[in-house]
Formats: sequence, C-alpha cells, structure tokens
Amino acid sequence: MKRIAEAFGVSRSQLTAVLKGPTVSAAAAAQVPASDQDLVAEIKSLVAARATYGYRRVAAMLNRARREQGAKPINHKRVYRIMREHQLLLTRHAGKIRRPHDGQVSTLKSDVRWCSDMFQFNCWNGERVYVAFALDCCDREVISFVASNAVLDGSNVRDLIAQSVERRFGPGCIMAPHPLEFLSDNGPQYTAGKTQTFLREAGLLVRNTPAYSPESNGMAEAFVKTFKRDYVYVNDVPTADEAIEALECWFADYNRNHPHKALGMRSPTEFRINQLKKAA
Repeated sequence: MKRIAEAFGVSRSQLTAVLKGPTVSAAAAAQVPASDQDLVAEIKSLVAARATYGYRRVAAMLNRARREQGAKPINHKRVYRIMREHQLLLTRHAGKIRRPHDGQVSTLKSDVRWCSDMFQFNCWNGERVYVAFALDCCDREVISFVASNAVLDGSNVRDLIAQSVERRFGPGCIMAPHPLEFLSDNGPQYTAGKTQTFLREAGLLVRNTPAYSPESNGMAEAFVKTFKRDYVYVNDVPTADEAIEALECWFADYNRNHPHKALGMRSPTEFRINQLKKAA
C-alpha cells in the first residue's frame, strides 16, 4: 500500500478510504426513511421559495404551519439532519474580526428605542435605489421606510420620522406620548440642524453613534444585511421604479414572516401581537 501510494503521489489514508467505499453516513443518506419523505418535500419546497434561509428559520417556518394545522412540531435538529443529507444547508459564514463592543442596542419593551439607517442597491439597468428605515429595537419591526432613485436628504429622514410616529401612536399624532430614543449614525441627513430639531419636537431623544463605531447601531446594520440577502439579491430588480414598488411587499413580508432568533423564532408581527396581549 505504501509503495502504491508513493507511486500515485497520494497519502495512504486516501487510498484506504477509496478501497473501503462509501462511509456509513453517505450510504445512510442515500436511503431516506419513510417518515422523512414528506418532510423532505416540504423542506425542498420551502428552500426553493426562500433560498437564503438556514435550517433554524426553515424549522421555524415549518412549525408555524404545523401550529396552524394543530400538528406536532418538528425538532430543528431533525431539520438540520435532513438538510445536511440532501445538501440544502447554507455555506457557513466564517465571520470577520470585530472590535469589542459592550453596548446593548436591544430593549425589553417596544417603543423605548428606535434605530435607523440607510442603504442602497443597484438595479439591472444601472439605476440605484436609496432606502432609509426605522426599526424598533425590541420587536424588530420595520415601522416605516422611505425610498427614492435619488440620494436621500434630511427632508426624507424627517418624513420617515413623521410616518413612524403616526404608525406607532395613531393617525394625526405628531409627538410620541413618552420619551423615546432615536438611534442613528452620524450621516448628514440625521445630524442636520432641521432634522435634530424635528426629532426633539416629535418627542424623540436624539442618540447618534460614536464615530467609526458601526457596532453601536448593530441592529440596523444587521437588518440591512438580512434584507439585502433575503429580498434584494433573490428577486427581480430591473428598474428603480419597479424595485421601489416591490419594497412595500418585501418589508411587509419581513414583518409578518421573518423568524428571528432573539424573538424565539417568531416574526416581528407575531412577537408584537403576543406582547400586546400580555400587556392587556
């Protein structure tokens, strides 16, 4: 064996593995248990519709449907095993080195702190879409957003703030009923004098992140990454007008359906409804 391995220029262990044939796990993967056959079809259908979902979110979506049907929930480990055997798992993200950050962006109750950020993406015809959003730091719901095919300015941010206050506290409301933090970075649209004044008049406490510290607004940064991955990159964006029109559906789908680990794998809307029921 040693001489053969030297002649082929490979290791002995590799030749031994080839001679032994398929491993037990590979052979087992070829035979799908009868109890898993229906589940495999469900998982493949879900992955085809939401190609960016990992096994935890797939399990959450499957269990949501089962709760509605009164069926027994599925363990996420079983979903992981099936997706691994059928090569449906996402590529593991290696991550990157980050600076230590001890702050806490999330809150224990809704409407205690909102965070906001901006992002942009390119359309197939070369146009760009610019988006700004407001996100609740407890229930993770996208409260409101503004979008344009031109760079956003302070007036767009002020529109965003006014829309968010109305949607959370009722039509015609121009001021939050209690002190509420508004967290953003130091973009000129947020730090403009008119915007800062408008925030205070709306009853919001201005909170800007330290310079060169994106982690201080980490919830908004994470949302941008999630939204681009799950919606922008997997849908048709031929023109800016069509993309802007689709944003309303995408944000609504995120609020209604996106399972979030910090919310017990519930969507923002599910979590918020549950929170309101407990308060009542």
